[in-house]
Amino acid sequence: MESHAAPPARSAALRLARQAWRLLYGDSQRCITSADAALAMARKRGDHAAQGWSLLTRGFHLIWYDTPGEAASVLDEAQRCFDRCGDHAGRLLAQVGLARAIWRGGEFRRSLDLALSVRDEGLRLLKRDERGMLLNTIAGCYSELGQSQQAFAYMFQALREVSGARSNGFDVMLFCNLGHELIQLGDYLHALSYLEEGLQRCDALHNPRLDSVLRINRVICLYNLGRSAEALADIRRLLQLPTDPFGRGRMNAHFEDMAIAALRAGDTPFANALLERAQAALQMRGVPDEHVTSHVARAELLLAAAEPQAALACLHACAPMRQPAVEGLSLRVRCEYYQTLADVHERLGRTPDALRALRRWQTLHVERALLASGARYQAAALHTELLRMKHALLDSDARRRTTERAKAELQAANEQLKNKVAEVEALQQALRAQATRDFLTGLFNRRHLDDVLPSMLAMARRDRQPLTVVIIDLDHFKTVNDALGHMAGDRMLAAFGALLVEHSRKSDVACRYGGEEFCLLMPRTAAASARRKCAALLRLWSQQQRVPAHGEYTFSAGIADSLLVGGGAPQLLQAADQALLKAKRMGRNRVLVHDVSSRAAA
Repeated sequence: MESHAAPPARSAALRLARQAWRLLYGDSQRCITSADAALAMARKRGDHAAQGWSLLTRGFHLIWYDTPGEAASVLDEAQRCFDRCGDHAGRLLAQVGLARAIWRGGEFRRSLDLALSVRDEGLRLLKRDERGMLLNTIAGCYSELGQSQQAFAYMFQALREVSGARSNGFDVMLFCNLGHELIQLGDYLHALSYLEEGLQRCDALHNPRLDSVLRINRVICLYNLGRSAEALADIRRLLQLPTDPFGRGRMNAHFEDMAIAALRAGDTPFANALLERAQAALQMRGVPDEHVTSHVARAELLLAAAEPQAALACLHACAPMRQPAVEGLSLRVRCEYYQTLADVHERLGRTPDALRALRRWQTLHVERALLASGARYQAAALHTELLRMKHALLDSDARRRTTERAKAELQAANEQLKNKVAEVEALQQALRAQATRDFLTGLFNRRHLDDVLPSMLAMARRDRQPLTVVIIDLDHFKTVNDALGHMAGDRMLAAFGALLVEHSRKSDVACRYGGEEFCLLMPRTAAASARRKCAALLRLWSQQQRVPAHGEYTFSAGIADSLLVGGGAPQLLQAADQALLKAKRMGRNRVLVHDVSSRAAA
């Protein structure tokens, strides 16, 4: 259930609050737990948008699980939060919630006026399920006022809003309301089919309250169809649900309807116990239908106990039926009242009074039938729309299964492709390494040196920093090959490469220059520093490669500094090479720095 006017910045608290809102019909326990967690986060950070959506969710939840007054108080606070953060869609939904709370409190005309006052703006600003919630609230008000044709029209529009959309359980609410409205019109068979469809869909949800409302409506259908014994299983399941925020809630328990079903099923003690619970519930909420049904149930129990006079007194004491017009008193309940009154008069032998009660029942029944006739078009349209939705759902499921199979095949193909790509990348990496690395020493090769030296030199000159080039030649290497063999020579080359890697910085570039020659590029290093490092390397190399029969092995090195040598990379390499040649002519086993005056300094 999304809205157009959501705040632009979505904090963690707001994301959690919106998630709670989407769980309103689908999972009542996760819904309120998430809303409470989001509210705590939002209040700590002063996040009005997140507070608004958390309170909105709590308010709607309380409509079903607590008193209308408690729900209205929370929804008022939510509306103030939405006003502060400029969330117009949230404010509208808070008003829809207030209308529902007023409706639950029995003020149906006032609830309808509030819902109609925000209808046009709500249809413009709200999104699918949220528009459906607004329309469903208006439909419920019309239903309670006995205006079934208008109720069906708004239900039809609400159903169109959720058609083809992911409704998060709101469609189950509509099935429940359709069943309830058809009960009011006396079409119990059709009502039963909608309720059973709703119960089937409700199995996929975690909303005990919605399940309980569907079941109590099915109880009413079954006892009116003369199938009261079938209703006992639903009644027992309803009684197992606690009256807490995770059960059926404190409102609309309908113990009086359960009592009638139990009595007509032949279980008088059970009916008596249910009626006592109904009387306690009525003290908290005196909705006219529940009040009258409670008197009808009590009268039927008294008749079953052979106390017709007491039953008559009970019916005459029913306050709503003594008033000329009571808002929210349905035709169905009035019909049940006069039918029971006729039975009581008949038991007392008062035939004229019984006939008067039957004529009154007949008048109301005809009125009810006329209402049903007037609503038939809308009911047929709803039925067609529901069938279309069902077929669309089946098609969607088939497409989903096909898509899932294709997705699995695609994932398998992608995995194979991923493995192939990894193989190719590994091969390419190996080829790149072969192209830039010397296989024997693991150092970079001459090709890589030629590639990187110009750019390193350009960067050094741009930053006005030195770049030193060192060319190293292993002394008397030919004698190693001649005396010990080429394998020993290869081991020596590899050992020197390892020495360079071990004692080089990450920024240095060590290369095999060719044969027994090596090159070391040292950025941000002056010639004097490079000379000290090379002298240390020479000492280490001499110590590592000391062979008793052949003495120690050494190297010669020439160093050139880019700050002292002009020109490009070739000139820098040539300068280092000249210093190396001079070191060799001077007897090897030494490190010389190129001197711009053609004198190499030791």
